[in-house]
Amino acid sequence: MRLSNVTRLLFVFTLVLVMTAGTTFANEHPLLDEAREEGKAIFYANITGVDAVMEAFEAEYGVVGEYTRISTAVYIPTVQTEFQANRLVADVLQGPLPVLQILKEFGVLAEYVSPVTENYPEWSKDPDGVIQQFGIETVGLIYNAELVDPADVPTSYAELADPKWRDRIVMPDPITHATTITWLVGLKEHVFATEAEWMDFLRGLAANRPMFVASFGPTPGPIETGEKHIGISMPKYIVTRAPAPLDWARLDGEPLMGSARAIALAKNAPRPNAAKLFMDYWLSEGAANILASEVGETVLYEGVYPPIDGIDQAEIIPLRELSDEEIQKWSEVFQTIF
Repeated sequence: MRLSNVTRLLFVFTLVLVMTAGTTFANEHPLLDEAREEGKAIFYANITGVDAVMEAFEAEYGVVGEYTRISTAVYIPTVQTEFQANRLVADVLQGPLPVLQILKEFGVLAEYVSPVTENYPEWSKDPDGVIQQFGIETVGLIYNAELVDPADVPTSYAELADPKWRDRIVMPDPITHATTITWLVGLKEHVFATEAEWMDFLRGLAANRPMFVASFGPTPGPIETGEKHIGISMPKYIVTRAPAPLDWARLDGEPLMGSARAIALAKNAPRPNAAKLFMDYWLSEGAANILASEVGETVLYEGVYPPIDGIDQAEIIPLRELSDEEIQKWSEVFQTIF
């Protein structure tokens, strides 16, 4: 064979390798053939805005990710009822960590440790190999960057009690919204030096007559329109509501706090191979980047951050989940304050 022909063949071979690199990588997953035979993985979750992850999973592996959203309020009874009737169609379950911990106690979840979890912090891993935390739904102070002077942006949570914010704040109802109750108690445990200081803050916040909404979802709206200027809300809305003029208050030495999100395999999953494939993908760097860049999620995959200026420098703390008794107790306390 002449040298020119050899060179031509080498060029063509190299080009084919480059063009098929992504497909070759995907085909390396040991469960791919079995997962493709099963056809799909059904995913129960309460997270929103994840269509891009589902589409990327199908494009990567040729296996469908079928997403069913179940609100936190009915998540446990829905899954329990289906499981007890032997009709649970979900292969993978995602939700707030306490929800999955309860389902684990009821025997709904199966043991599976994804090899991808080596890129996650040790504290995020279940010692029993059942539940994997993948993100934290962080809460902070979000403000309208066009209406709040840079000099007025808070540098501590305590500043939200300053009278200059009277009638300018929006937040979820601290009497009825469990996550907000948990977050406010988190301030007592992680931010304020004494309970007395924390109580002074709560009274000052209440004196500023904040607008109460049902949950975090409605909090960015009044800030965008200028009806309110600042709120106890989530930094992820800076991404999902762009180009709205939203920014977050970078606090001196104080953390962002939030509820941990987790994922697990369903026990007796109808499509176990597709389930494991999906869970591996959900925990991968590619999916973490999608969640961060398109949904604004704070993910736990090492080195991946949402495109929010300065967020990579923030200290992130997963909140201790309160018991039902604690939620009830603090709800009653907050009724006397707010």
